[in-house]
Amino acid sequence: MAKAAVSAVDAYIAKHPAEVQPVLQRVRRIIRRALPGAEEAISYQIPAYKRDGQYVVYFAGWRHHWSLYPVTEAVRAALGPELAPYEVSKGTVRFPFGGPVPARLVERIVGELAKAADSRRRRVGPGGRGAAQ
Repeated sequence: MAKAAVSAVDAYIAKHPAEVQPVLQRVRRIIRRALPGAEEAISYQIPAYKRDGQYVVYFAGWRHHWSLYPVTEAVRAALGPELAPYEVSKGTVRFPFGGPVPARLVERIVGELAKAADSRRRRVGPGGRGAAQ
């Protein structure tokens, strides 16, 4: 019986310590649920999700935290109070591995980024390039 192909994102998650792999898998599932039909890829050496040829969201695992990208000005404005407990910089939000994955917040971030990508696609046309602004 043939084995199922391992995706690049599976390989990315597998290279992390065993205790953080379940967290990264959960983040992956939340993103995939929030962006049905999105194409999963590796871009900038981290997992990325694109729809209609445009990258919408990225995530990455680090030593002490995992991150979502890009956390744009529009996302910060829309979700500011919800982001307050986390470390937020110009383009990222960092979540500690020690805490629970804030599924609703991740879904809302992805939703805001998807809306921005849809708006960009309408302006630029299908297959427009670039990450959410």
